[in-house]
Amino acid sequence: MGRIALLMALVVVTPVQPPPMVEIVGEPEPFAPGIASTDYSEVRLTISPDSRTALWFSRDRPGGAGGYDIWMSRRTDAGWGPATPVSFNSPGRDFDPAFSRDGRFVYYCSDRPGGIGKDDIWRVAVTRGGFGAPENLGPKVNNAASEFAPMLSPDGTLLLFSSDRPGGAGRHDLYAARTKGPDFVKAVPLAGAVNTAADEFDASFLSDGRTVAFARAPSMQHDRIDLFVATVHDGRYDAGMLLPLAVNDPIGDTYGPMIDWSASGVLTFSSRRGGSGSMDLYRVAYRLTAARALEEDDAR
Repeated sequence: MGRIALLMALVVVTPVQPPPMVEIVGEPEPFAPGIASTDYSEVRLTISPDSRTALWFSRDRPGGAGGYDIWMSRRTDAGWGPATPVSFNSPGRDFDPAFSRDGRFVYYCSDRPGGIGKDDIWRVAVTRGGFGAPENLGPKVNNAASEFAPMLSPDGTLLLFSSDRPGGAGRHDLYAARTKGPDFVKAVPLAGAVNTAADEFDASFLSDGRTVAFARAPSMQHDRIDLFVATVHDGRYDAGMLLPLAVNDPIGDTYGPMIDWSASGVLTFSSRRGGSGSMDLYRVAYRLTAARALEEDDAR
């Protein structure tokens, strides 16, 4: 055996692992019908790590501070309790709540006074008695445009959100800001092909802390909205894979995905199933798998 052949034989080839794909397991189930899923529009369900608190927002449910409010239900041994508006609602728009993985904070959006732009990202501490005072995340995250759907990554190092600020690929784009102590590094668009000329928004990390579920539509105001999943390769996200009809509806909008912190293999989302008049909250099990790529290789 020649020297070159010998050297080649000694090289240990590590197979490239295919990116995780998302497989939906079973059918979506409405969350807390009559309590959270009602005749009003309910969007973006987030469940605390201890599974005892559920938050979501409604654009039209009466009884809140401003009509566009975040609502809460507490779970006991008897089930989910009555829905009540949270203490940090304002007379303006308060929406898109998201617990952090450690349960210490709720991130959300608001156009309340004291912000930097239109809809800004804020957070409140979770306390024994409820919630602390609202805190604006400042100019490294917010700007004069609108920011939607904040979510802190499972490891607490990256804040994911969307914005229609200048400098993106199109309309609303997905952005991320790395944490730096109690502050953040200036937000930048997610690298890769995930941001397009369409609207990309309402993003959530999945259980691996890398794969991202998000909503996309040519125009969120005029076109049907569907959920996609994008995977990252060498720091760059692909354009995303459309989730199946078990999640997306062929007629109605589907958006507001969020991981269930009490069961990381469960995705929550909002959908207007069958073109019904209101958005309801759903939970569905999923798993990340590379089986599809392996099956394709076996078939060759």
